Amino acid sequence: MKFYCGEDYKAMSRIAANIISAQIIMKPDCVLGLATGSSPEGTYAQLVEWYKKGDLDFSQVTSVNLDEYRGLSGDNDQSYRYFMNTHLFDHVNIDKSRTFVPNGLEPDSEKACREYDAVVEATGGVDLQLLGIGHNGHIGFNEPAKEFCKNTQCVDLTESTIEANKRFFEKEEDVPRQAYTMGIGTIMRAKKILLVASGEGKADIIAKAFTGPITPEVPASILQLHNDVTVVCDKAAMSKIKL
Repeated sequence: MKFYCGEDYKAMSRIAANIISAQIIMKPDCVLGLATGSSPEGTYAQLVEWYKKGDLDFSQVTSVNLDEYRGLSGDNDQSYRYFMNTHLFDHVNIDKSRTFVPNGLEPDSEKACREYDAVVEATGGVDLQLLGIGHNGHIGFNEPAKEFCKNTQCVDLTESTIEANKRFFEKEEDVPRQAYTMGIGTIMRAKKILLVASGEGKADIIAKAFTGPITPEVPASILQLHNDVTVVCDKAAMSKIKL
């Protein structure tokens, strides 16, 4: 496991974008596992900037996103498909037919999960998986639980996750209570994993996830068992880990 510490959010984002761009340059037809949320926004902005300068080519890249809210369509401005279009896909030359996000409008949760597992498998496997981390240690929407879930699942979001996400919605009751998410097993099968985190509020969970015991009560702790994980934080988020 490798740790990189940027001075601030912008520096952290640049480090993470460097790692992703290196993957694209080394393997132009790579499969990227992508994440949403405030943590990777700066990383995507940096990738877009380098693309516009002519430094990156996304034309052969395939992407699979971690998760999507159940019940939201891709054109809903709070959906994760909309997020990806807004922050990355609309600004680079990626083929949108090869960008995959769970189908939030599929009412049959078992069908939605089976179909997304098949999509991920059909890509041949994720070369680099980008992750954020929740304050409770969730990766994707894999919330603290009694056991690690292997495959794509429909999850009930915890109150802490709903609380964290309500700032994006007009009213708290508008926040979806369920989401489709890649399972821990799928995430762990990625060849490389890149986790980004920023801010003092993430310092406790970063320390807990990467220096504490491996437990499904802290889902991100499973990453300690992966053979190629890079954690990129700003100084505030890394403040409780001694490098």
